[in-house]
Amino acid sequence: MAHATGFWARVARIWRHRWIDEAGVRRVLPVELLARLGQRVGASEQRHSGEIRICVEAGLPMSYLWRAAPARERAIMLFGKLRVWDTADNNGVLIYLLLAEHAIEIVADRGIDAHVSDTEWAAMTQRMGAAFRERRFEDGLTQALEEVSALLVAHFPLTDGAANPNELPDTPVVL
Repeated sequence: MAHATGFWARVARIWRHRWIDEAGVRRVLPVELLARLGQRVGASEQRHSGEIRICVEAGLPMSYLWRAAPARERAIMLFGKLRVWDTADNNGVLIYLLLAEHAIEIVADRGIDAHVSDTEWAAMTQRMGAAFRERRFEDGLTQALEEVSALLVAHFPLTDGAANPNELPDTPVVL
């Protein structure tokens, strides 16, 4: 009987992920909102040497669903694929939102992660989750962006006259 429950849970998860598509993402995060978030990322990165990427995905690929892989695994893979790990100071941060599961993941490179506890990252995702449950997606993403920015300013502030190349695009990624 437990096997049957697991089977139906997997079928329900696959259905949820196939049901939502890019049009669903656009209803939640319209183009104008994505543009505002990109501008906020750019403004944030003028205050520190870190890099922030926002990635929103409607649903997991089938290969993840068949393996019952968690959203965290996908976020870590996208952290690499989007080259967030490839910053000069190892201080890139990915804010990942998986709409099909209302999952939020923050993946930070070792430079910034060494300064921030797992409890702090978890609290940040919980605050985002509260905003998302109230369908305040812009507020939740903006709050997370501000909190990540504050951490980067505290630990990787810009020094006067220091070069600050924009190593990664500021525009959120929608998959």
